[in-house]
Amino acid sequence: MNTALDAHRHLNTTDALIGDVEATIAERGVEFIYYQLVTLSGRMVAKVVPANHLRRNLAKGVQFHRTALTDLHVDRHGVLIGGGEEAAELTALPDLTTFAVLPWDTSVARFLCNAYEPEHFPGVGGESMPLCTRSVLHTAHTAFTEATGLVLKSGCEPEMTWYGPGLDVYVRPGGGAAYQAANLELMRPIFKQVITYARSMGLDMIEGDYEDSGQLELNWMFDECQLTADRLITYRQICHQVAREQGVKASFMPKPAQGRMGNACHHNISLWKDTENTFVEQGRRDLHLSKTGLHAVGGILAHAAGSTAIMASTVNSYKRFWDLGQFAPASANWGLDNRTCTARISSVGRIEYKIPDASVNPYLSHTVLLAAIKDGLDNAIDPGEPQAGNSVAGTHPALPRTLGDALTAFQADPVISGALPAALAEQYTAMKFDEWARACGAVTDFDRDMYLEFL
Repeated sequence: MNTALDAHRHLNTTDALIGDVEATIAERGVEFIYYQLVTLSGRMVAKVVPANHLRRNLAKGVQFHRTALTDLHVDRHGVLIGGGEEAAELTALPDLTTFAVLPWDTSVARFLCNAYEPEHFPGVGGESMPLCTRSVLHTAHTAFTEATGLVLKSGCEPEMTWYGPGLDVYVRPGGGAAYQAANLELMRPIFKQVITYARSMGLDMIEGDYEDSGQLELNWMFDECQLTADRLITYRQICHQVAREQGVKASFMPKPAQGRMGNACHHNISLWKDTENTFVEQGRRDLHLSKTGLHAVGGILAHAAGSTAIMASTVNSYKRFWDLGQFAPASANWGLDNRTCTARISSVGRIEYKIPDASVNPYLSHTVLLAAIKDGLDNAIDPGEPQAGNSVAGTHPALPRTLGDALTAFQADPVISGALPAALAEQYTAMKFDEWARACGAVTDFDRDMYLEFL
């Protein structure tokens, strides 16, 4: 076993889990399997293979054109980012632990895969693909644990908008739609189906609520960050399936409408040593953070600007930060149960990080969080005093307010940009600078409303 691909292939062909997977395929009548990869933007691409070829695919994997990982993004100059049409394929090898039968059609199952350079590539054949964000998080978390003895656990709060026939709700002037039982009841067919499917695919669903017009948030139990990232990707697939079944649309667009709350994906994080949450000082019941927790916050805030391009990854993401009074953060600060802060201590031993939105790639967000936290721990970074009162009146550094500014901050922060493989950082910024350039060059309704007749 000389390469990462060799090691993964050896595991896939010797692990006892193979028998369990084959037994499930036989018992559930699985006929087809999706082999799925996560792209830089957090979307999934897949190939479908008849289930009888399981053993072959566990060893051989499936092949994708490598630009699948950059969403086959063609820039404004006609260049296919990530290698061009002539670029070689990659090898995607399934992770046995991610096998799941699709509850909406039990003749189909899925694996999440990791991506590797093809074996025949000179020099790098069989190595992990730098653009495989799932592998990048695994490597980063393993290194973090080896260096600190700590494990990052997290839970995400994925908000999303559902829209279509029968989903409009009444909101009185000056009022809000959040928590209304009648609105939650309107979504009953949707949340019942999402929760049922999610539980079938291994998510321990715990609670949910109606947050704004058409906006639903359903949460599952926190766990090690890699599992949380896998589950968020699975949750998105479930939501889009339920939307198709219900005859409506489901969107993780960060800011669907002005004057309404955006779709965030707050990351609730803690550091654990065995069964101990190191953010907690034993014997204290008041809302607090240990020194470890404070230094973690210090690192997160020191690199908040540099990581925003990862946490808020689209042009639309930044509409959240301009629409004041909608619970989105505005500056790099922290507070005790203060919802206006970027880092909110929401309960004893837990940091709620509020920059990430619903478009986030969770493998990348957790990777750069690990880098920021590690810097905070290594250098005992002091986050300062917690914010008292509304952050709008605070004096803390402002977060980037456009994708262009966020990308510049990302490139200027060696801790954050250096946490990612160089090829990944380069191609991610190429995709996102192109997205920003397209937005800057687009003539929109805003332009026409402001200038067409006025000028």
